[in-house]
Amino acid sequence: MTPRLRLAGLRSAIAGPFDLAVAPGECVAVTGPSGSGKSLLLRLIADLDPGKGEAYLDGMPRASVPAPAWRRRVAYAAAEPGWWDERVAAHFPDLAAAKALAGTLGLAPALLDGPVLRLSTGERQRLALVRTLLMDPAVLLLDEPTAALDAASVGLAETVIRERLAAGVAAVLVTHDTALAARLGQARFTMRERRLVPA
Repeated sequence: MTPRLRLAGLRSAIAGPFDLAVAPGECVAVTGPSGSGKSLLLRLIADLDPGKGEAYLDGMPRASVPAPAWRRRVAYAAAEPGWWDERVAAHFPDLAAAKALAGTLGLAPALLDGPVLRLSTGERQRLALVRTLLMDPAVLLLDEPTAALDAASVGLAETVIRERLAAGVAAVLVTHDTALAARLGQARFTMRERRLVPA
């Protein structure tokens, strides 16, 4: 089976090289201390930071895909999501779909009609996950997706992520939560000296 995502010597000036294969429906979990390079790995895969080596999506090299198209198919959900408009609704082209998905994450649909400044940290984190999922990516790059959530909200987020995995989406999950990594990660790695080591 062709890996959904494959990394071949992907590296930056300060991290890697990274060689990794993630199958359709597989979640690879990466843990490690702060500053070890976990987020940098995701940013390299998403082509947000300069690097060398190659990444492949379903066998297609990233170099052959325009960057915006790559980032729609290999979608990075940052630990600290950006908001470019004061209105929540402005971030969602399909507001009805966003409200429906937000409901599965325990969010009141009315939150999408208000300002970003009124959202709690956990609400912003879940809405950023909604924004990423609505792109319908083939690969999810999840950077601490549940760090600001209470236990009930973590459970809802896990359910949504599992549903995407069951549909064939691949995921690379970066987290400090080793229990989350154990629950979601079919393969687990630790970032050590800015390289991946099997956990």
